[in-house]
Amino acid sequence: MTRKRPLQAARTIAAANRIVLKIGSALLVDRKTNTVDMVRLKGIAGDIADWREQGKQVLVVSSGAVALGRRRLGSRARGGGLEKKQASAAAGQSMLMYAWESVFDPYDIVTAQILLTRDDTEVRRRWLNARATVSALLDMGAVPIVNENDTIVTDQIRYGDNDRLAARVAQLISADLLILLSDVDGVYTADPRQNPDARHIPYIETLTPEIEAMATGANAAAGVGTGGMATKLMAARIAGEAGCATLIAAGRSKKRGAQHIEEGRRCTLIAPSTTVRAAYKQWIGGSLATRGQIVIDAGCRKALRRGKSLLAAGVVTANGSFGKGDPVEVLDEAGAEVARGLVRYDAADVTAIAGLRSPEIKAALGYAGGPVVIHADDLALR
Repeated sequence: MTRKRPLQAARTIAAANRIVLKIGSALLVDRKTNTVDMVRLKGIAGDIADWREQGKQVLVVSSGAVALGRRRLGSRARGGGLEKKQASAAAGQSMLMYAWESVFDPYDIVTAQILLTRDDTEVRRRWLNARATVSALLDMGAVPIVNENDTIVTDQIRYGDNDRLAARVAQLISADLLILLSDVDGVYTADPRQNPDARHIPYIETLTPEIEAMATGANAAAGVGTGGMATKLMAARIAGEAGCATLIAAGRSKKRGAQHIEEGRRCTLIAPSTTVRAAYKQWIGGSLATRGQIVIDAGCRKALRRGKSLLAAGVVTANGSFGKGDPVEVLDEAGAEVARGLVRYDAADVTAIAGLRSPEIKAALGYAGGPVVIHADDLALR
């Protein structure tokens, strides 16, 4: 555990290209009126507009649908039961999206709703589909607004809290930075609401069991939300293993949602345990069951060692019944494994274009799919 100046957080934001910003129900919903706190949302929209002017891509993980839906449905939504929570989420999600759309509209920023369950980030094919959709939205200049799909979620497929969801989303899109806006301004040695001697920790280089033991449960005084410091540190660990730094900061400022972090106000920065690129390569190389093999020639093998993509011209043959996006083994002609990667064609198409140059591929397939069979970014050398 190392102490560093709060301005390091500002430098981390400045260096980030992709940011996931999570805001919970305790900040988003006004406790007195049980309506959206539009002042706070406008502040956050202003922050994101500024970041986009700097060339950053930003995704928002937003709670609040259940709380808003309960207010909308009234006494009928009171009491326990999963079905009442699901009904409340259905009634509140449209209110939540309308609020986000209204605060981004003055900046001509398009928002897009993404509702996820745990399977969407843990089942490989659904992970790939979700990643492709969110990446396309970011590349088209939209701000995705992500929430758990509480309308259909069950205990078996739910995240349980949006801190964990935000970490999985950061992992999904290879984000550089995860910002968790909280009701406290970072991690303390004890609960500062109960212990006046609690010391603030501005920088955490490594999440140790001792630091995790300092975390407390959900802020019961907030009245809404399910997260606490323990879930935030768990989220930081998930994000860190994907190469993503985490900032835990207070979101109570009416001035701007996160601007005070860049101005040097108190927060906690948690360093990642690896890099985004290394984490992605490790996931491809060691965490996925392959669906087939692609055999390459000696020239292609040398090219891969130099960091090049696997091109159709270097393919000898393909084995298996893999589809587009599936993980495959890359073998040399002697049968030795050279790499693993996510393939851009299905097995039949790889067989059809094996050994072909770019001008010949369209004629072989009937469409212009390009010469890259596995991009270098999606390839982990063995």
